[in-house]
Amino acid sequence: MTGTREAEVSQAFVTLASSLVNGYDVVDLLDELTADCARLLDVSSAGLLLADGRGVLHVMAASSEQTRQLEVFQLQRADGPCLDCYHDGAQVAVADLDAELERWPQFVPAARAVGFRSVHALPMRLRDNVLGALGLFGTTVGALNDEDLALGQALADVASVALVQDKAAGDSTVVNEQLQTALTSRVVLEQAKGVLAQLGGLDMTHAFAVLRGYARDNGVRLTDVAQAVVDRSLPARRLLQHAAERHTSRA
Repeated sequence: MTGTREAEVSQAFVTLASSLVNGYDVVDLLDELTADCARLLDVSSAGLLLADGRGVLHVMAASSEQTRQLEVFQLQRADGPCLDCYHDGAQVAVADLDAELERWPQFVPAARAVGFRSVHALPMRLRDNVLGALGLFGTTVGALNDEDLALGQALADVASVALVQDKAAGDSTVVNEQLQTALTSRVVLEQAKGVLAQLGGLDMTHAFAVLRGYARDNGVRLTDVAQAVVDRSLPARRLLQHAAERHTSRA
């Protein structure tokens, strides 16, 4: 590991630890975590799936809109590595997706169509409870080295702790309630992104950037901003104006 990468890895964990200690917005934290995976590991993108109380998986975070859509496709078709990872509770490593066409006849063509050639899925676990899966997508053929796999699993473990406080880990009812709260927050965020995208003529990636920028500049939780946009207590145009002013000030 180079000095620069080691510093970036350390900073990622410092930021995560600080968030956990000082209070955090789980949706914002997990989106940041997938971005860290794409930046620190030998992959181009990452997505995080979370199970609800019935064991049904949902997309919780993704480092790009393209990855989010691929994860949604995987769930809709019930076909793909992250589902296998979740159900088996074990890592799935695929160095060459073309070799797994028979295993995932719908997922592989969809992944190849958007440029992915390899995939690794890592379980999100808290003790014996499998919460979801972290998908790591590469644009070249090849397996992740042991160092990247270990780092990816460590990041997945941090995500698991962020989702469910350790003191509640033994109480399945509390765990399910906390997971459902996180999933509900994600739904509200997607609704707010849609409002901004439609009003501002933005794609979903830029709509998310507008939400996050406003939340961070005003010291407000991302999910609280999203909820305010959805229930119209915070005008969406105010966020768009704020984004335009940020852009002008940085130009």
